[in-house]
Amino acid sequence: MIELKNITKIYKTGEVETIALKNVNLKINKGEFVAIMGPSGSGKSTLMHIIGLLDRPTSGEYFLEGVNVNKLDDDDLAKLRNKKIGFVFQAFYLLPRKNVLENVILPTIYSGLNSKLRIEKAKEALKASAFPENFIYHYPNQLSGGMMQRVAIARALVNDPEIILADEPTGNLDTKTGEIIMHTLQKLNFEKGITIVLITHEEYIAQHAEKIIKIRDGEIIAEEEVKNRKILYHNNEI
Repeated sequence: MIELKNITKIYKTGEVETIALKNVNLKINKGEFVAIMGPSGSGKSTLMHIIGLLDRPTSGEYFLEGVNVNKLDDDDLAKLRNKKIGFVFQAFYLLPRKNVLENVILPTIYSGLNSKLRIEKAKEALKASAFPENFIYHYPNQLSGGMMQRVAIARALVNDPEIILADEPTGNLDTKTGEIIMHTLQKLNFEKGITIVLITHEEYIAQHAEKIIKIRDGEIIAEEEVKNRKILYHNNEI
């Protein structure tokens, strides 16, 4: 599904060049749950931005389901991103003056669906993220961190993406709440077959994935299967 070939990303500030990624080669298959690990400044967020079509590489090729996305213009990239990819971020990025349902509906604005169908899809996405139905008209400042992250997951799901990119989704959460979020992501992966790409610097969180890709100084230094994967999906306590 995702194939990167010799991807390099260089940021320029005046005459100063910063190499964020160096000749990265990576394949992620459809339906995989992959964690990308690395310390701060390793290039993992830059890698996510390129995979998520939020940024373009300086050189190299990126194929998404066989399509060379480097050849697409910005409008086509935006359409492909909106259709194929959902994003979950550490900071939630919920609009404070819109309630939960309104926040989840937002990505459907350009879907061509009428208002009734957009509301139905938003409610389905909230249900899939295990968000409590009696809170859907609450505002972000009335929610816990874990509940806000569930709203963010629902927003990522509302356009039926094939890929979810989660950038440090448990970073602002306590351990127990973080496990609930990881359980939700595993459920989406197992039940819906959604490809999950998780960015994290925490080994414990990465152990919930089936494969870990380690990056340092802009280069992939290891790619390994998780031998003792932490499975929460069948844990009734979650």
